Amino acid sequence: MNEAIASTPLEVATQTLQRSAWADPHRINADLHCHSVVSDGTLTPEELAARAAANGVQLWSLTDHDEVGGLARAKAAAQAHGLVFIPGVEVSVTWAGETLHIVGLNVEFEGSALEHGLTSVRDGRTERAREMSRLLAKVGIEGAYEGALKYVGNPALISRTHFARHLVETGVCTEVREVFERFLTPGKPGYVPHEWATLSDAVRWILESNGQAVIAHPGRYRLSPLQMDVLIEQFIGLGGTGIEVVTGSHTVDEYKYFAAKSVRCGLKASRGSDFHGPTESRVNLGELPPLPDGCVPIWDNWAHLVS
Repeated sequence: MNEAIASTPLEVATQTLQRSAWADPHRINADLHCHSVVSDGTLTPEELAARAAANGVQLWSLTDHDEVGGLARAKAAAQAHGLVFIPGVEVSVTWAGETLHIVGLNVEFEGSALEHGLTSVRDGRTERAREMSRLLAKVGIEGAYEGALKYVGNPALISRTHFARHLVETGVCTEVREVFERFLTPGKPGYVPHEWATLSDAVRWILESNGQAVIAHPGRYRLSPLQMDVLIEQFIGLGGTGIEVVTGSHTVDEYKYFAAKSVRCGLKASRGSDFHGPTESRVNLGELPPLPDGCVPIWDNWAHLVS
């Protein structure tokens, strides 16, 4: 392609990636984890694409929880803004009694095994939400279910985050994080457990949809070092290929720790802000630091996407 006659944003973005020749993929600004109103984010897919582009993102993925319904819109918006779009999803998993998340990247999302599997994951969310509301009422917080619904873009995906936004709006807490700490985590008065997909199912759905499976924000899980090693071993055995190293909920020390673990285990490293909205996310889209040296970016062999 001749740089002098590039005319569209997509051509400009493509040339930027081609100029790098993918020789140093660490320099590519990839944000491969965020959420829209289709799950529990506050912005539309179109607004997210515009924000990512404005912040210099080159590779962008929308990874809504257990839902691929926003990917077609996100893809169209990404192309309009010159972003290289990576169709994604974040699948909720129950493993060893804990809720974990597996991100799928480069997935086929229309009529795929993934789309069909996610329908089963979403079943039960409404009843779980009603039970959360009943429990919160016992500690004096009435009408939480109805209040949470005001923040829901997709009724099939009502979540703890929607309850948290309602409790902040009504003054029960001052920020979303406080709601989780006081009411919506295990042992707290509004927490209701739920059986999500198995690790095997989540990875299989992603692989059968020609995607790559990634362990999301591993630093968030209440797992011992031994349990984390067992999780990674099982994940690799099932065909998983990546782990999030640089993400919005990790500390600088965790960047280094999981970068080293990715190298030792042979997993590729991913990077994503886990952006949910301007007022409740720790890191903005595209503003994470680069991956640490030594680990291999999961996008290191994606040059064909812009060729």
